[in-house]
Amino acid sequence: MEQRLVSVWQPFFLASESQGAAIDAASELEELGYSRIWFSGGFGENVAPRFREILDGTTGIGVASGIVSIWHSSPPEAAAFVQDTEQAHPGRFLLGLGASHAVLVEGSGTDYRKPYSRMVDYLDGLDAAGVSPERRILAALGPRMLELSRDRSAGAHPYFVPAEHTAEARAAIGPDRLLAPEVAVVLDADATTARATARQYASGYLALPNYTNNLRRFGWTDEDFTAGGSDRLIDALIPWGSVEQVAAGLEQHYQAGADEVAIQVLNGGDATTFPADAFRALAAALQG
Repeated sequence: MEQRLVSVWQPFFLASESQGAAIDAASELEELGYSRIWFSGGFGENVAPRFREILDGTTGIGVASGIVSIWHSSPPEAAAFVQDTEQAHPGRFLLGLGASHAVLVEGSGTDYRKPYSRMVDYLDGLDAAGVSPERRILAALGPRMLELSRDRSAGAHPYFVPAEHTAEARAAIGPDRLLAPEVAVVLDADATTARATARQYASGYLALPNYTNNLRRFGWTDEDFTAGGSDRLIDALIPWGSVEQVAAGLEQHYQAGADEVAIQVLNGGDATTFPADAFRALAAALQG
């Protein structure tokens, strides 16, 4: 992939109760030149209708799920949604799939066993329903899931990873698959308050073994995972500072092999407020 894409990953688009506000935000991102909007598929039984609403309310920006849980939406349900959106908006929707986390899945009453095998079966179901591998992407962290994303999807969408993981992922999936890591950022030049915002976000993910086990592969230890994350870990995972400093942190992922970086702007944990000013500033810095 030669083209460098700048995208958005923001929970606002699912969290906002206002369809109009979500479409207004999406339309502005489209005007600013962002390539794609990613947001969670939630834990409903079907793919959230908000993805289709955003597609219908914009003209060309891509929309992707980051992620639809393979434990909560069945292959036929997901396939029907992909086929419907592909007919209405060709090439604009990308189905991001993930195995989620045991504590989240079992908390909703589902037995979480053999997530890799579950993903293989899910992809088999999408194949049987006629969904092209190019219309799906996997939330891959470890080597086996990265290889699966290479062989049976458009590529990989890692979440909560340092640039070192992006380099490993590129080596694993090869040069021709899409690599689109999510990267959270804080536009705040004060080290104390910026890291506090980052820790508020990071603390929940550091309680999930999928993420901490992945980070251990790159040399991070239990000491780095306590109290919301060590300074060193926070600085490696979540670029913070001025627009220029944040842009430099994002550049590390491009240099490591990312085709597309999905930027999540942290704003103190308020998922229902869209950080428009931050995305305007980043668009100017990243896209000229």
